[in-house]
Amino acid sequence: MSVRRPNLRLALLVLLLLTAVGTAGYTLLEGWPLFDSLYMTVTTLATVGYGEVHPLDQRGRIFTLLFIMVGVGTTLYILTSMVVYVVEGHLGKSVGRHRMERAIARLSNHFVICGYGRVGQEIALEFRREQVDFVVIDINEASLTQAEQDGYLTIHGSPAADEVLQRARIDAAQGLIVAMDNDAENIYVTLSARVLRPDLYIVSRANQPASESKVKRAGANRVISPYRVGGKQMAMLALRPVSVDFVNTVLQGLNMELVLEDIQVSVSSPLLGLTLDELRRTFIPEGSVLALKRGSRVTLNPQPETVLESGDQLAVIGTPPQLKALERGAS
Repeated sequence: MSVRRPNLRLALLVLLLLTAVGTAGYTLLEGWPLFDSLYMTVTTLATVGYGEVHPLDQRGRIFTLLFIMVGVGTTLYILTSMVVYVVEGHLGKSVGRHRMERAIARLSNHFVICGYGRVGQEIALEFRREQVDFVVIDINEASLTQAEQDGYLTIHGSPAADEVLQRARIDAAQGLIVAMDNDAENIYVTLSARVLRPDLYIVSRANQPASESKVKRAGANRVISPYRVGGKQMAMLALRPVSVDFVNTVLQGLNMELVLEDIQVSVSSPLLGLTLDELRRTFIPEGSVLALKRGSRVTLNPQPETVLESGDQLAVIGTPPQLKALERGAS
């Protein structure tokens, strides 16, 4: 037979209430000192069998009988339930959940992954490899259990709910990844997130070609079809295997010698006013600036004398230490 898991705060409140009632009863009915009344109450609730502190009159004995029937039974039930609560591991889970919620509350400039299916798991693995902070939202208990076992921060609930997105610190997030299996849910989650954060960068999944434009209209900055991307990747591997291997190597940093990275030039960036040649010689002498995006225009292999402006985005290739130094210099 299982014992229902108690509310620990409520159980503690009931114990304190019983103690207060017993202490007040002995003090008012018998005129005992407060400490003696408290001592009698605790020994009665604990059923330790000590004798009476002072002789009881008729009213005191009646009160004690009623107090034993109500208080002792209630106390034993609460204590038994709490023991089961601890033995079954619920206490450890509660402590772990509170610790996780505190960690989520401290997140900043992180990503929010909505959905921990096969696509969401691959995203989380890549973020872990890149040492990027993120939190996973999913309404499926089995998926969340798997995410927790994988060591990730999680939130149980529908990603479309404003309260759930706010718990994931969407106000301080760098971006949102919508990777659920259902296109309707992806659209709804994207729309909810866009309403909460008009400036948030959102990448959303679309399983059906007809859904891509709808997800885009809902507010996604980028829409990805896993099946289309997978098909193109397989075709390119068949046609241009060396080129694809090279791109994957530098994009994912697999050989740790050359890495492809995005660099953002903010309003207050120390890079403002530098030419691309000065940037390369200072930060990435062994690398190169492959592309410059200014507004909606993308320039491949930009000229070395190009002066960096606020809002510029660079695609840069170089060694990991050099790119780390460049990222620090850009912030």
